Amino acid sequence: MNDDNTMGPGEDSGRDPLSELLRQLGFTVPAQGLDLSSLMNQFQQAVQQAGANADPASGIDWNATRRAARQMLASLGPDPTPNQTQRRELADADRLAESWLDPVTSFPPLARPAQAWSRAEWVEDTMDSWRTIVDPIVTSIADAMATTFGGEAATEVPELAQFTGIFGPLLRSAAGQMYSVQLAQAIAQIAAEVVSGAELGLQLLSVPRVVILPENADAFIKGLGMPDDALMYLTVRESARQRLFASVAWLGPQLLALIEHFAREITIDASALTDAIDLDSLGELTPEKLQEVSKQLQGKLFKPVRTPEQEEVLGRLETLLALVEGWVDAVSHDAAGHWLPHEPALMEAVRRRRATGGPAEKVTGALVGLELHPRRVREAMRLWQAVEADRGTEGRDALWSHPDLIPTAKDLDDPMGFVQGDRLADDSQDWDAELAKLLEQQGDNGSDQGPDAPHD
Repeated sequence: MNDDNTMGPGEDSGRDPLSELLRQLGFTVPAQGLDLSSLMNQFQQAVQQAGANADPASGIDWNATRRAARQMLASLGPDPTPNQTQRRELADADRLAESWLDPVTSFPPLARPAQAWSRAEWVEDTMDSWRTIVDPIVTSIADAMATTFGGEAATEVPELAQFTGIFGPLLRSAAGQMYSVQLAQAIAQIAAEVVSGAELGLQLLSVPRVVILPENADAFIKGLGMPDDALMYLTVRESARQRLFASVAWLGPQLLALIEHFAREITIDASALTDAIDLDSLGELTPEKLQEVSKQLQGKLFKPVRTPEQEEVLGRLETLLALVEGWVDAVSHDAAGHWLPHEPALMEAVRRRRATGGPAEKVTGALVGLELHPRRVREAMRLWQAVEADRGTEGRDALWSHPDLIPTAKDLDDPMGFVQGDRLADDSQDWDAELAKLLEQQGDNGSDQGPDAPHD
């Protein structure tokens, strides 16, 4: 007589491990044996239920992730809608910032007016950009789950190999639900800190525009002791950054593509998965259970050892980010140095914020396992200043016209060699003295640029 674990007449439960495994995964196996048609229907229903609203590519329900990010953000403190006074102050600062920037960069101002946003508005506008970053990571997690649990199960149940393709969508959905918890938390933490739309150095906004988050900017400004200058300086920096992104069409996508490339090479720590998920409990991976698993895996998903390809991509990414922020530093210094008496202190405050791991480290560390520091921003600023001294503003900005023209990491080591090429082939040339001379000439030539200085 057959019992509940049999596949068919004459087969006892000891010879039917496939049915046992399927029961562990939450599927009904009738006592009379497996009906493949019925089994396929169960799989299909499970996939539809698990990922009814999920993006097929990532397995993430983006609407649910957006809601979760906003709920977590609300728990981090008040997020008032910017008031009329804040909007007016930003509009005035933006007009002045653009007039200061016009003489010091060839990139034109944006047609859109500056906007003061709440943290929630920043979350809403940037959600689409997160997909580019996280899609390959969810794929890696799903693949790791398939390899880890599929391989373990197939060792015990060779018949399971024929169902590998069927399990794929379920595992992707499970990986997407698990990862979306970390994603929502990271986005909320970043939104609670960024002072401007593209402070991360990445263009996550849907379109280039000058955006300031007054709630976060005020928190940053309070500790500086120079509130009037600080808001103006932050606006100048964001205006310069958005001019760059708007005028250099390849730049924003290239930065995201490098992060995506790095993410594609991520190695998931399979031992962390097996510690958090038992094979026997695969059938119990409800959304609530996946949230618990996600918390257990916080900071443990990615293997710390990078591949040679990741190291190469990381170097390119760090150099490009340094060039972006170095250019912003140089242009902001040219624009605001004449008018803001505290500009040197403000630049140093921004550098300290950048060096101590601000929002950028949270996004890259928590989501991609990438400790990203634009370590060479000072060298990049000096290089851009040297190029401007030698070739002028238009010559400096022209280097952004194509990715092949921008300086490399080696050029950051030797700015004068990059600027003057074979004109300074003599190895005995004093590079630092030559650079100091060019920068001194630049300062003399630029001392009378810009609009009339405001009265104190």
